This record gives sequence, C-alpha cells and structure tokens, in this order.
Amino acid sequence: MNSLQFDIAIIGAGLAGLTCAQALQKAGYTVVILEKSRGVGGRVATRQIDNYRIDHGVRYLEAVGENVQNLIQAMQQQNGLKLWTETLYEYQDNQLKPTVNQSPKYIAADGMNSVGKFLAEDLEIWFNRRVINLNITQNKTWHLSLEQTHHTAKDKPLEVEAKLVVLAVPAPQALTLLEPLEHQFSSDFINPIRSIEYDACITVMAGYSSEQNSAFEQRQIDWKGVIFPENYILDWVGLESSKRQSSQFPAVVIHSTAEFAKQHLDTVDLEPVGQQIIQTAATQLMPELNQFDWMKVHRWRYAFCRQSLPNCYLTTTVPLPLLCIGDWCGGQQTEGALASGKTASSWILEYFNHL
Repeated sequence: MNSLQFDIAIIGAGLAGLTCAQALQKAGYTVVILEKSRGVGGRVATRQIDNYRIDHGVRYLEAVGENVQNLIQAMQQQNGLKLWTETLYEYQDNQLKPTVNQSPKYIAADGMNSVGKFLAEDLEIWFNRRVINLNITQNKTWHLSLEQTHHTAKDKPLEVEAKLVVLAVPAPQALTLLEPLEHQFSSDFINPIRSIEYDACITVMAGYSSEQNSAFEQRQIDWKGVIFPENYILDWVGLESSKRQSSQFPAVVIHSTAEFAKQHLDTVDLEPVGQQIIQTAATQLMPELNQFDWMKVHRWRYAFCRQSLPNCYLTTTVPLPLLCIGDWCGGQQTEGALASGKTASSWILEYFNHL
C-alpha cells in the first residue's frame, strides 16, 4: 500500500494522545493515531483472562484535578463509571489501618480500559503499528515508516505522511525516534527529553477457584485496596473481583515497589518473580492468596515518571513542527496526561491558524 497523508500523526494511543486527537479532529483536521499494541489507554489497561477482567495498570480514577473531574462526570453521564470505594487501607505495624485521606475512587465496571475507549470514540486509530523511523520528505512533510506488530494487522499501510507529528509516548521511546535526527533539533528540545527518568513496576494478577472462594468468604474481607508504605516488595494489593458485580470467584492485583522492579528490569522469566511477590502478599495479608488457580505477571518498564517537566508539552518547529506530550510533561499520572494532551492541541490549533 502507498502512504496516506494526514494533517497530524499522533504516535501513541494513551490518554494524552487520545485527548489531543479529539480536540484536533473536532476542529476539522485529519488525524491518525499510530498505536503499537492492540488497544487504547496505555497504562489504563485491562486484561481479559478466562472469565476475569483485570485492571493491571491504573487502579481507579480519583477527582484530583479539573481534567480528571470533567472526565469522571462525562463518563458517569453514560454510566461508564461507578463508585468503587472511599476507603483504602495501609499495612503498618502488622495491622491494617484506614488511610488518613479518604476520597471517592471510581472504576469502570467493564474494566479501566473503558476510559481509553471513551476517549477514543470516532478517532482513526491504526492498531498494531509501531513507528520505527521518522524522516523528512522533499515536500517538507514528515514521513513515518511503520512495522506491524501482529501478523493479522495487514489492512493499513506501512507508511504515513503528516504536516505535524505528536509523540505521545514515554520519553525514552520518543528519544529512540528522535536521535537519528538529533543534529536537526536544538539542544533545548532534545536535552529535556534525555533528562526524564522512570520507575518500573511489576504487576501480578491472580485468580482463585471455586474451592478457594469459601476461604475468602470466611475471611470476611472488608478491604478493597491496601497500600504498603514500609514494604520493600509490595506497593499495592487490590481485591480486583470487588470491582465486578458479575465476578463469581476472587481475583487480586498486586503491584511491586519501584525498588523491587528495578532488580528485574531485564529478567526474562518473570514467573518466579511473580511468585515471590504473591508469597509476600500472602504472608502480610492472608495465606489463601498463595493458593491461586492461575497467575499472570506483567512488567511496566515506564510505570511512573519520577519528575515531570514544568511545561505540558515540548515543541519545536525546526526542522518541522513536532510535539512531545504525556504525563512526563507538566504533571504526572492521569491528570497530567489529560492536561498535556489538551494544552498541546491548543498550541497546534494556533500554529495551523497562523500558517
């Protein structure tokens, strides 16, 4: 297939990229999102395992900023979100205590990836397409070379041209695409990207059989989420099945600390690592956690940006207009990602209006 031309090409279908694309498309510009995976949302992710739906990335939405508040309200109007809990617990001094600051925690009944699907409505998204190279054409447009990341993804071209490119991916992934053109960018643009550092996270998902269901019921568990501020291995344990009214059997999600995940950034076989994590949770909370029916392990290499840049986006017009956005620009986590996509779209609209 020959390459297709768009006004804007956005690399990455996380919250920042989706938010940016919606504003640009509503303004009448042609926009394509190029996503290497099979779904939208980035770390707002849900895994389907047998009859279980497991949120293995972002745990819930909390109204901590204007953009998240607006998103919660919009999704509630479509019955896309529900209140999960207002009470989380901390494990300290060998006992569970409610956290001091309580606030509503919202989840999507069908999985947190519903947030990404909500933001992606009516957008043109090419899934299973990884951008492997950026070049400049003789007509002074961006040329993006793609590769398919799944053997069934054959319905879209492997080339795209665009007047403007938005990199809505973690900083190290953006840098991989930009470094071959480094001599054409100013140091004020490249160096901030190089300065970004990330903490990793290892997530364990575990499900339990009908035989274990009675053991969980006998425990009369009153917690839905537990934070471990003093543990070297554990950061969070969530009773995932409490999010699903239709869930017949227990399921949990466990997140490791950044320190523990750092030790296993290059570990090939993560199953023993997952077993160590779940054994630690069983020791701290309840022995039944170690009697799982199945277990899956996922590594988030770029889970949390340690310190985001002060601005909501990075931009350059030399050699051609290009922006970097995400939760590593202007603010971290969900609010930062939404704010980055929103403010970047305003810059892009103003840029095109002045052409």
